[in-house]
Amino acid sequence: MAAGGAGGRLGARQGKKRIVLTASSDHLIDTPYAWRRLGVALLICTIGGVGMWSVVVALPAVQAEFGVDRGIASLPYTLLMAGYATGGVLMGKLSDRFGVAVTIGGGSAFLAAGYVLSAMSTNIWQFMAAHGVLIAFLGSSATFGPLMADMSFWFLKRRGLAVAICASGNYLAGTIWPPVVQHFIATVGWRATHIGIGAVCAVTLLPLTLLLRRRAPGHGPAPVVQAGAGPGLVLGLPPGVVQGLMAGAGVACCVAMATPQVHIVAYCGDLGYGVARGAEMLSLMLGFGIVSRLASGFVADRIGGLPTLLIGSGLQGLALVLFSMFDGLTSLYIISAMFGLFQGGLIPSYTIVVREIFPPREASVRVGTVLLATMLGMSVGGWLAGAIFDLTGTYIPAFLHGSAWNLLNFAICFSLWRRQRGLRRAFA
Repeated sequence: MAAGGAGGRLGARQGKKRIVLTASSDHLIDTPYAWRRLGVALLICTIGGVGMWSVVVALPAVQAEFGVDRGIASLPYTLLMAGYATGGVLMGKLSDRFGVAVTIGGGSAFLAAGYVLSAMSTNIWQFMAAHGVLIAFLGSSATFGPLMADMSFWFLKRRGLAVAICASGNYLAGTIWPPVVQHFIATVGWRATHIGIGAVCAVTLLPLTLLLRRRAPGHGPAPVVQAGAGPGLVLGLPPGVVQGLMAGAGVACCVAMATPQVHIVAYCGDLGYGVARGAEMLSLMLGFGIVSRLASGFVADRIGGLPTLLIGSGLQGLALVLFSMFDGLTSLYIISAMFGLFQGGLIPSYTIVVREIFPPREASVRVGTVLLATMLGMSVGGWLAGAIFDLTGTYIPAFLHGSAWNLLNFAICFSLWRRQRGLRRAFA
């Protein structure tokens, strides 16, 4: 057998047949290099995740400067999440073709430019466009979904934990960035703060991408349980049906999730506690979300992705009901922590479920599609909560509205879990 050059192709003759093997990084799975790569991915996700959280903290200041109502002021977040979602699918495809490093490098440049241009906005619509297109669709979306999919190929024994750690970067961003952004908005104004964020993204993310140049290992065999009740089926259903059910669950889950995450800062301001207290609650919520994501990774490695997803869904619904019942300052701090602890593991659980039940070669596209659904749910949920507040003058109906969507999510997850359990019993 002779080496085939820089492309890593190896050839061998066996009779009249030529066998072509493609060198990969399979030997690096579950190795120290994989863990170092995970650390870099976590850092990138944390920095790039600013796009999702800065707009939440800036909402009161932007609303006041542009003179719009709460529903309109929530639209930049809606467009941002929609761009984040649709951009995730695009970035997944680009990552499959060009590699995750090239994808993140380009996204980082657009992210930095988006913040600078948003600081120059003269009306809410320009601010909205900068967030939806540059910051989200072409920017932050490159630093989340593609990284989660990439990490799922570098680990086997600890895949659930690795994906959860990578996804925690999004919540680590939510823990670190809101108080920082709030501090600078209060001291230098939201425009100067946005220019500063753009500069930080440019000088940190672009060099970090160079550490991710190695391509992902081979996809490996498909899990047996995905075969379902016949060839071409997933959990006994056509793959498109299962994909649609997971997308529906993602939308319902994140419509519910969006109300506290998007409006807790404004809610505290309305109650007279001040937006700084709201920023602290958001930081607390997302800090406990990190704990939840790490715990969900451990749990998923032991009981599987669907059971973990089901548990998280039920607990998130409980926290939403509590938000509608208590509005004292201490109560809101406690419930915010509970909400983060309950729902933080939901998003990485979707990625783990995809890797468990679908063929590995379809992972990037299917992960991107499910994340698209979750982000669309966040974008719609953030706007709906603001619109319900404008109609009623209180957030209690908005929290109850989120609880109803959460019940739908639980029902879908429960049906998929029952199918998976039944098939495993049949195989056993």
